[in-house]
Amino acid sequence: MDPTTVRLFPLIRRISARVSPVIVQLPVTANQVTAASLAVGLAACWGLMQGGFSWTLGGATLFTLCYILDNCDGEVARFKNQTSGFGDKFDTFVDWVVHAGFFAALGAGVAKESGNDLWLWLGFIAAAGGTINYFIGVAVDARLRLETGDALDTTGRRKDDHPPRPEDWKQWALMAFREFARADFCFIVLALALIDLTWLLLPAGAIGAHVYWMTQFVRGARDYHV
Repeated sequence: MDPTTVRLFPLIRRISARVSPVIVQLPVTANQVTAASLAVGLAACWGLMQGGFSWTLGGATLFTLCYILDNCDGEVARFKNQTSGFGDKFDTFVDWVVHAGFFAALGAGVAKESGNDLWLWLGFIAAAGGTINYFIGVAVDARLRLETGDALDTTGRRKDDHPPRPEDWKQWALMAFREFARADFCFIVLALALIDLTWLLLPAGAIGAHVYWMTQFVRGARDYHV
């Protein structure tokens, strides 16, 4: 993959980098931005639960706004010197709640519209995969903190080290699956909502969410992050 292509992704960072300078002018903290992303994310889930094209598109739009705010909180924290261990954990917690809620809500909405509860179960299975991934991450990070204190980040590197670049197609594929697709997932949701095909995410999520948490046990998988 060309280095220029790498710099283009994740696309959400290109947007948040333009929104954050506006937010830093406001009398809000980084944690308040995170709380706002949670509120918008939950509103998105509520919209998705209603089913139907209009509600789903509205939910997908709010989901994208949630992603923008989720990226802005870290940028605001660094600009205002408000980075903290609590803020990092709060951000991760919000990510879990919103994504687990997203799949559960989407499943409920599609089931309501189609009258088939299979979609509801697919949503729950996908949400369960995200939940497993969250708690594995919490456990791994806690163990790392016990072993190294605050000297290293969650991937086991010093905080001022740059993430290594993937060296072969397998590492690039792993990074694309774990990082690029995750970071820009909201755009996939929005695109599918525009053509009324968000239901495709339920079988894909029911499988992919569990494959995702399993990659945490792949050597080096946590090294490549954006």
